[in-house]
Amino acid sequence: MNAAPPDQAPTQSPPAAPARPKSARRRSREFALQGLYEWLVGRAGAEKVHAHMREQDEFDKCDAAHFDALLSGCISQSDPLEQCFAPHLDRPVAELSPVERSILMLGSYELLHCLDIPYRVAINEAVELAKVFGGTDGHKFVNGVLDRTAKDLRPAEVAAQRQRGPRQG
Repeated sequence: MNAAPPDQAPTQSPPAAPARPKSARRRSREFALQGLYEWLVGRAGAEKVHAHMREQDEFDKCDAAHFDALLSGCISQSDPLEQCFAPHLDRPVAELSPVERSILMLGSYELLHCLDIPYRVAINEAVELAKVFGGTDGHKFVNGVLDRTAKDLRPAEVAAQRQRGPRQG
């Protein structure tokens, strides 16, 4: 309760809305991000990282197939994925934080290989990861880089969406 002057009743803040449960796909992205971070920073082998992530609490709640595709794909295709987003950076890839680099790899992987996921969803999911795991304004950076990367990787889909307008599906 907030303190109120003696002649007024105290006010209460409305209760916070309950958090929406995370989808299995979002959890798979979070685990893949953590695995990529471990791979980049700890220089552990892909198999070791994979096994370690599968041992984490609540791994059973994620989309394991999507996690496998993301982590394995990003590790095995790290150089080509980085080449997809590197032209849109304001600094060399090596100067990115490991979190930003991992998120950009995940977003680029989904844009390149997960064509069942609309490009705007792939970008939004990467932005959400950056909001949770990244630096203060990292989500803005990720959004800008992946938006430009999407124009390269999915030009027809981006052009069609822009013709329909920003609010239409």
